[in-house]
Amino acid sequence: MNTAFLLLGGNLGNRVEYLDVAKGWIQQRCGAIVQSSSMYETAPWGRKDQPAFLNQAVQVNTTLTARELMKQLLEIEKLMGREPSEKYGPRVIDIDILLFNDEKWDDSSLKIPHPELQNRRFALVPLAEIGGTVEHPVLKKSISLLLAECPDQLEVMKYAG
Repeated sequence: MNTAFLLLGGNLGNRVEYLDVAKGWIQQRCGAIVQSSSMYETAPWGRKDQPAFLNQAVQVNTTLTARELMKQLLEIEKLMGREPSEKYGPRVIDIDILLFNDEKWDDSSLKIPHPELQNRRFALVPLAEIGGTVEHPVLKKSISLLLAECPDQLEVMKYAG
């Protein structure tokens, strides 16, 4: 069994509903979600002229390989209406693999651990909630320590609904 930590996010439409729908698809196509963080509202990263994002980290137990998981996640995004858009632009749903076991991938179609994880509070805050003691396989630091050292000062607040 493989353990993956994913980050779900979106800033268009009914954000809570879209995160819930994505989790349903993940359970159906990828494996059991064993933990979910709280939902966090975050200012947009990289492009400020768009609505705030809602983000949530989930831990998934899966029999899929990292490449198979990525393929399924891209299909889920497409099923949910995600259109190709500009980098850092608004989206209905975005699902990223943050960590997959302690594996390291770095090719054109798959980068694990997520190459910017240590620099993004919107990913580290929810991930630390459910996997704070997990060690980053490249940096050899816990997720909680990476959050404490994170240079990003973007506001990340627990979503009140």
